[in-house]
Amino acid sequence: MKILTLTFIVLAASVVTFAQPPVPASTPREADPKDVASLDSIMKAVYEVISGDAGQKRDWDRFRSLFHKDAKLIPTGKNAQTGVTMARFMTPDDYVTRSGPVLEKDGFHERELARHVDIYGNIAQVFSTYHAFRKADDKTPFLRGINSFQLMNDGKRWWVISIYWQAETPDNKIPEKYLKNRN
Repeated sequence: MKILTLTFIVLAASVVTFAQPPVPASTPREADPKDVASLDSIMKAVYEVISGDAGQKRDWDRFRSLFHKDAKLIPTGKNAQTGVTMARFMTPDDYVTRSGPVLEKDGFHERELARHVDIYGNIAQVFSTYHAFRKADDKTPFLRGINSFQLMNDGKRWWVISIYWQAETPDNKIPEKYLKNRN
């Protein structure tokens, strides 16, 4: 009986928690309104801000302004040594600290190849197939993959809630359906 009562209390508390109105999104950084006005503009801004030739500094304040205060960036893939598929969870600041120096040292241009969008209410899920180059004028990509963006519109602007991505590998090719736009 005690277990049943405890279960009921936990379920009742969950219902009360979920019934509360959502906390409004906020961030200490002000975004350029042109970057966050539409789904297209925020997607374009994300790709622009991480892209640049070797030696080119990125505008990391602009990058941070695109993300909700609780946003996550989540690369996933197989560990080369163990073969185990894993995911790493980072804040936008973690990404800047870990990836920023490499992007700026080696050069990195990520370009969108195709997009699949699903929108319901104020949320959007975007599968964005990308290819990456070291220099702006490179013709052959060194990398392809899919970024899974989760975005929210709070009535004033779009926010990146998360970007979850996986690079293409020889044993995990991008399906043809994700190489063409849908919508």
